Amino acid sequence: MARAFLTVLDSVGCGGAPDAAKFFNGTATGTVPDTGANTLGHILKACASGEAEDGRSGALHVPNLESLGLIDAINLASDIGLPKSRQPLIGRWAAATEVSHGKDTPSGHWELAGVPVPWEWHYFPDETPAFPQDITDLVKELASVTGILGNCHASGTRILEDLGEEHMQSGWPICYTSADSVFQIAAHEETFGRERLLVLCRDLAPHLHRLRVGRVIARPFVGTPGHFERTAHRKDYAMTPPSPTLCDWVHDSGGSVHAIGKIGDIFSMRGIDSYVKGSDSLLVKDLHARVADAAEDTLTFTNLVEFDTNYGHRRDVSGYARALEWFDVELGKLLKALKPGDVFIITADHGNDPTWIGTDHTRERVPVLVAGAGSGKIGHIAFQDVAASIATHLRLQTRGDGVSFL
Repeated sequence: MARAFLTVLDSVGCGGAPDAAKFFNGTATGTVPDTGANTLGHILKACASGEAEDGRSGALHVPNLESLGLIDAINLASDIGLPKSRQPLIGRWAAATEVSHGKDTPSGHWELAGVPVPWEWHYFPDETPAFPQDITDLVKELASVTGILGNCHASGTRILEDLGEEHMQSGWPICYTSADSVFQIAAHEETFGRERLLVLCRDLAPHLHRLRVGRVIARPFVGTPGHFERTAHRKDYAMTPPSPTLCDWVHDSGGSVHAIGKIGDIFSMRGIDSYVKGSDSLLVKDLHARVADAAEDTLTFTNLVEFDTNYGHRRDVSGYARALEWFDVELGKLLKALKPGDVFIITADHGNDPTWIGTDHTRERVPVLVAGAGSGKIGHIAFQDVAASIATHLRLQTRGDGVSFL
């Protein structure tokens, strides 16, 4: 029996990207390169020094991740000098380096699935207004409104605080972007309408994809002024990958792919047989069910996004640490439930160092932790090697430039 589980902890990078100096985080006075950013390394150090005490306390407690080689992977990626883990090593570990020209969700996920991005994404300038007039006019036409709000780079939660009430009064959608190649539209589920927002983003997406804007993201929210909250009904309208990915390889060979989280959106549902969306806590419940019941020759591909959205972008070190400790508890249960022939891989798509300046992703290597394939060091690998390894495990023909470590 062969089953594969690929779990992406969104933004849980481990530093050391050799090209980090080419990527930047915006600041009020300019830009700062990502050189030295290290999501996991800096969280571990903050916890050890008592700087992450909100809702938790002390050193980061992630024994199950450490047993798969987490500390070793961080030290390999960045030479940050963390103390060696005391946990007995039961897994294999590596540090993966990305070649795609982006530190965004599609770039990371597509490359992990065997397809590096062959083009340069289009990014909107960090100025106000951020969007060309023709795009603004198109949004107004599609939404049947006379104006838009925002039109700038912004934090998704902060912009709701600043413009949510005006949005409810005017009916104008809130449009904003970030350092990623994205066009995001926030709208109130009740006063604007969730379905209306989704249709707006769906109809806008093809126009922006032609410009190489990677995603149009619907950001529905609820609540009242001072108490706005984004809902779990986010939807990403992403460009289609430029060539068949791991999902297609599995699907086309007669296997099946179950997507957990925003994987279906990221891959435009190509090669996806079934999917589930929701909060990370609900998604992990579905992952437990898949470990218990998934059939042979299946890939379960998971993205847990709240590390990134709730804690990385908000620069919340304590919250990020709490999320890692929560996942580690769940991981312990998952590891015990694995069956002979299973391979369970944990990795990330980019970094989002909560100790770093700015609010954007950070260019980093990512850890690759493997259960079900022995123990010990794998070493430095490419993102594409993850896809090649899963293909080998599921007895598929390997495509692309990846090399299996299994």
